[in-house]
Amino acid sequence: MKLLDLFCGAGGAAVGYHRAGFEVVGVDNRPQKNYPFEFIQMDAFEALERFGPHFDAIHASPPCQAWVDSANKSKHPQLIEPVRDALKETGLPYVIENVDSAPLRDWVMLCGTMFGLKVIRHRLFECFPSFYFSPYSCNHWGSVAAGDFAAVYGKGAQGNRYTDSGGNQKRYLPPKSSWTMEFWSEAMGIDWMNRREMTQAIPPAYTEYIGKALREPRFKAV
Repeated sequence: MKLLDLFCGAGGAAVGYHRAGFEVVGVDNRPQKNYPFEFIQMDAFEALERFGPHFDAIHASPPCQAWVDSANKSKHPQLIEPVRDALKETGLPYVIENVDSAPLRDWVMLCGTMFGLKVIRHRLFECFPSFYFSPYSCNHWGSVAAGDFAAVYGKGAQGNRYTDSGGNQKRYLPPKSSWTMEFWSEAMGIDWMNRREMTQAIPPAYTEYIGKALREPRFKAV
């Protein structure tokens, strides 16, 4: 069973599908030296057209910036709809992954705490054929500030800006223990990426769960 991993990044999704029993090939338009499986540097749409029919299922993680940076939405690529249309044309089982503010359909939401991970990272998965269940409910008891969860985000140790109750711009600094690479690695279940790559990744536990569902008899990727 083979899965084509579009917009693959450094392979957080890929490792999960591999653990679920898929042979994975990644595609990204930028070099991904830490991607752990076969990798093709190519435009995702071109790769889908050329290679899609040779796979049993397809995963796509199109850019999320438009849905994260809503104030500057028009400055970022908005590829979810064209990706969905292209995937539907293949007739294959597919998964589209994105942030929880993205316009996905018939999605299932996954969080690291559902899998016992020390990271709160909500991601939506639009799956065809659809299924509507998560493994567990989120367990957000605790906080990054107390070191209960890893602060895996782009600003890292520098923290993120916020406005306090008096309207003053300040910078939130999580405790040092929550932004070390050791803690990030444990929290995400990822030990092959650098810091920048990990801020963009999803824990492999998510797609291991999705991949096992894809292999159920009611799906075609069996």
